[in-house]
Amino acid sequence: MPVSPDRPSARLAREGALRVADRGTRSARQRVARLRRRGPNIVQCGLAGAAAWGIAHHLLGHPTPFFAPVAAVVALGASYQGRLRRTGEVVVGVAVGIGVGDLVAQQIGVGVWQLAVVVSLSMALAVLLDAGQLLVTQAGVQAGIVTSLAAPVSAGVDRWVDALVGGSVALVVAALLPTAPLLRPRRLAAGVLDELAELVGEAAAAARDADGGRAEAALERARRSQVAQDDLRAAAVEALAAVRLSPFRRRHRPGLEAVSELAVPLDRAVRNVRVLVRRVAVAEHRDEVLPAELAGVLEDLATSSRLLGEAVLAGRRDEDLQLELAELGRRAGAVGERHLGLSAAVCVGQVRSTVVDLLQVGGWDQEVALRHVPAVGPPPA
Repeated sequence: MPVSPDRPSARLAREGALRVADRGTRSARQRVARLRRRGPNIVQCGLAGAAAWGIAHHLLGHPTPFFAPVAAVVALGASYQGRLRRTGEVVVGVAVGIGVGDLVAQQIGVGVWQLAVVVSLSMALAVLLDAGQLLVTQAGVQAGIVTSLAAPVSAGVDRWVDALVGGSVALVVAALLPTAPLLRPRRLAAGVLDELAELVGEAAAAARDADGGRAEAALERARRSQVAQDDLRAAAVEALAAVRLSPFRRRHRPGLEAVSELAVPLDRAVRNVRVLVRRVAVAEHRDEVLPAELAGVLEDLATSSRLLGEAVLAGRRDEDLQLELAELGRRAGAVGERHLGLSAAVCVGQVRSTVVDLLQVGGWDQEVALRHVPAVGPPPA
């Protein structure tokens, strides 16, 4: 018998299908975004691999320089951080593996047990050199290749030269890297501020309309906001590593360091807003009355956060906005001077703390920010 569309089972099936479709859409967007972020590095790896093979084959005359592109791609890796170290480990690991493999294979020959001995000895020597995991792995791989192919010593030297060519090409490509990775931290910082503005705006609407469902939805969204903070920190570390590697991008370093320093007050601001949103949700759940002035303060805080995001993205300091934020902290303090319930008092405290954090994002140091938004009493004239 066909199931009536009005039956609970049919409704649950439709809702389940919609949830699956929504998860699939979000997953596809995340994969595309991940590809977009890593696209420049993928192109770099492709170009470096081709260049390394061309140099080793056409200029050095190596018939099949398979390790030149391998070394270039491994040295570039998935990130800019640690490229110099990875390049050194690849080259030294190849030298250790080939050296041990050639010497030992000439004494004991080649075969199954000889392969086990040579690979173990090479990796053990790399560990004794206090090497990283990549160097240890490369030593074992190259020793295995030497033993398996029973290649002549000259071939081993060629492979080491190929590794050196690949590593050198990787460093040159990294030095000429595009500016996209350098711009990403600032964009992410602005994105965090935009998300913070959205959360505060939702909290304002929930407080104004006494909408518990909207407050709960905002709280769920706030709980997912930590991912953007983690992305910002990782992008800042990545960009600084790229600048250190490229002599042509040193002028970007002060700006990147400034953006990197925003991560701490931004993290505090997001955490404060998360508590704020949770308290609005608690207030609606308990039918606590929030003062009407609080919703207005929250709406202005959302607007100021959005404007601050635009300033961060443009790399400028907006003193007028700083003063408006300080005034917003004063207004929140005025609301707090009234006799408030627990949830309202917590919300006022979180607004003032968030303002202090945003003032630091805007360029004031902590002492100045706290002086303009004191815990008690009016701000300085």
